[in-house]
Amino acid sequence: MDIESGFYDIWVLAIPSVNEGASVGSLAMLTPTVVVFDLDGTLIDSRGDIVAAVNHALVATGRTPLPGQVIVRYVGDGARALCARAARLPETSESVEDVLRSFLDYYARHPLDFTRWMPGAQEMLERLSDLGDLALCVCTNKPRSTTDAVLAALGVGPRFRAVVAGGDVAAKKPDPAPLLHLAARLGVQPRKMVMVGDGPQDIECARRAGARSIAVLGGFASQDELLDARPDVLLRTMGELWDVLRRWRDATVRLSTVR
Repeated sequence: MDIESGFYDIWVLAIPSVNEGASVGSLAMLTPTVVVFDLDGTLIDSRGDIVAAVNHALVATGRTPLPGQVIVRYVGDGARALCARAARLPETSESVEDVLRSFLDYYARHPLDFTRWMPGAQEMLERLSDLGDLALCVCTNKPRSTTDAVLAALGVGPRFRAVVAGGDVAAKKPDPAPLLHLAARLGVQPRKMVMVGDGPQDIECARRAGARSIAVLGGFASQDELLDARPDVLLRTMGELWDVLRRWRDATVRLSTVR
């Protein structure tokens, strides 16, 4: 499937018109009140710092460093899974602990050596922050310590109503638990939440939680992986997010008026 047909197919699924028989109470017709962002690969390009931290941990534990392009393929399922894969160990192995500890210690001290905003992400956060009726949140598998360090270094912590990081709840994405935890904290229905991410984990988490999903190209997952995950919408860049949210919000307003 080429990129144009892929976008067209997903948009058809994402925004049904009233004439297509969509229920007024359906998922696509509820006004979004919460936008939840993944962090790595969605809001920030953290490849360089993740690679540096992993290779530091490998060397510190007597292992051979890996090429960056290999390490980034291991990102997405949390720090323990990342360190286990890089060290060629089962995730349940006790030997992972030393690698993980070294990784976290180094990353906490070097959260922004190479990290940059993903294209359009900073501007989109600023624009969405001006909407008083829309809460912004983060839901990431990144450990709490490194999540806090990165958000603090970027100076954007106060923009987010709530942050759920790896280890805050028992399960990680793609399990729906982190998103459901956010919904409970905010007192909102998951159906009024939109999960924005760059990986299949984000899309599956949203689907299982009953939230809408928007995938963005350019992060850790390939276009084919994202299309296979079947998000409600697939974007080329974060800059297109505003138009998607506007269409969803406007469609809901029109339906409310009709009712």
